[in-house]
Amino acid sequence: MPLIGLSLVLTILCAVHVVRSGRPLYWIWLLLIGSYLAVGIYFFVAILPDLRNDPRSRKAASQVLASIDPERQRRRIRERLELADTTDNRRALAEECRRLGDYRNAADLYQSILKGVYATDPPFMLGLAQSQAGYGDFAAARETLEALIRANPAFRSTDGHLLYARCLEELGEHDAALAEYEVLARSYPGEEARLRYAGLLRRRARPGEARTVLEDMLRRARAAPRYYRSKEREWLDAAKRELAALDGT
Repeated sequence: MPLIGLSLVLTILCAVHVVRSGRPLYWIWLLLIGSYLAVGIYFFVAILPDLRNDPRSRKAASQVLASIDPERQRRRIRERLELADTTDNRRALAEECRRLGDYRNAADLYQSILKGVYATDPPFMLGLAQSQAGYGDFAAARETLEALIRANPAFRSTDGHLLYARCLEELGEHDAALAEYEVLARSYPGEEARLRYAGLLRRRARPGEARTVLEDMLRRARAAPRYYRSKEREWLDAAKRELAALDGT
């Protein structure tokens, strides 16, 4: 009986796929007649190719592989770099090191790229600053960001701007950091900047202003599309905790 029940469930799922994917309806009859054999054939003929061509399925599969073997992608990029020591392969390896939290190796890779025609390349300099901040050297990250702007005065990056504000905060230049966060609170395309602004306001004994920022942040989020709330959930949840902490004081 369990085998019959499982066969029925698999047949129904495949039949649903037949209808939704617009395939010929004779597949349904084959599935009903062929049981497990037909289900297996249909999976390899129809479902598996769809999964390979669906960006969401590929993304989900990549996430599963990354959780099982987080070093897999780094090994593949290293192999490419060994075959061809190019700037693009070094950049890819630096980005993967950053993703894995290996910030010192990422910084070394960016330093190796920042030479010759790439000596003042804005994305590479920003990657270096992000790596330096990642391992806690905010003074070096600030110097890199300031060098970036001196060499590329027209360059604009909201992530770079936020990192600069964070550097100022970490280095104890709180008034300057607040000024940067205030600008970012209006311009940054996400909630991290507003949360950091409110957190620093609270720590600087300005609870009323911090509350205003947090309440506005959560009010805006309620009116935002669901995908945005999902993307920013980490910062929105932290905002709720910050607000609760203010209510408890």
